[in-house]
Amino acid sequence: MRAVVPLLLGLVLLAGAAAAAPETSLRPKPRPFATMPMPVGAPVALTPPGELAPAQQGTAPATAAQPPAPTVVANPSGSIERPSLRPQLRPVRQVAAAPAPDQSTPPEVTMAAPPAALAPAEPPPRRGLARLFGPRKETAEPRVLAGAAIRPNPGKEAAISRKGAVCGDPAIKGVTLAPIPGKLRGCGIAEPVQVTSVDGVALSMAATLDCTTARALKTWVQTGLKPAFGRDKVAGLQIAAHYACRSQNNRKGAPISEHGRGKAIDISGIILTDGNTLTIEGDWRRRNGRAIKQAYKAGCGIFGTTLGPGSDGYHEDHMHFDTASHRNGSYCR
Repeated sequence: MRAVVPLLLGLVLLAGAAAAAPETSLRPKPRPFATMPMPVGAPVALTPPGELAPAQQGTAPATAAQPPAPTVVANPSGSIERPSLRPQLRPVRQVAAAPAPDQSTPPEVTMAAPPAALAPAEPPPRRGLARLFGPRKETAEPRVLAGAAIRPNPGKEAAISRKGAVCGDPAIKGVTLAPIPGKLRGCGIAEPVQVTSVDGVALSMAATLDCTTARALKTWVQTGLKPAFGRDKVAGLQIAAHYACRSQNNRKGAPISEHGRGKAIDISGIILTDGNTLTIEGDWRRRNGRAIKQAYKAGCGIFGTTLGPGSDGYHEDHMHFDTASHRNGSYCR
């Protein structure tokens, strides 16, 4: 009986020890497919996942980088540590940031050119009665014709020359006439002009002359008449005769007068700026006649012929000037 009691007590203690939890848990053995031969040594560390080399500035990688292989670490005890099954971060492709715009200069704005103007559509052609009674097609632009030079024709009115000048001399004012045929043999003017003023001195009537006589009259006014009376004293000339197809001194059977050729002019008075008129007939032999005689004498040489009071009895009331050519030079009486 004494031997049985210690035996039961030992069995109870042994059963309690067997029921107590072990100090360490038993590790499960690796499965056959997970076992791989690895050399026992120091652990090998690979590049951490998700860490990529920085991309080159301004360029993007052609392909995305492949994620690294899982890291396997072999312990000296011979057990293999499996990698963590947590999802790894997806590698992010690094793209170079665009440079910040320069604020110092305003951005250049390019404006698109406006579209060209479209030509108006051509209206449809008119047909039937619309073609006869429809409105006429207006031209796009009026035609401008260049003006032609005016040349008077025989029998028509004279045309005013440029700025009123004739014979190519701006000091001689008047109009250019058409050729004048003579009624008598020896009369007529091939290129006549009608003079209204000479060097600012007006003529009481327009004198029909040729240009040779008109130029001689201008020379006499400038160098003979104005110096005799004063530059600002003469306003005009009183004209007694100019072109006329007739004989000399209107005598029957006499040669054609220089008046019939447009080469002569008769002056019966001088009009002054103060309104007075000195006549050849009334003032030639008076006190004012001295300036008249001086002007008359200055005409010799400028004209081919000068005739006045006391010359031949036919020119007592006027001065006769013509541009006839004489064998022995100018004829002055």
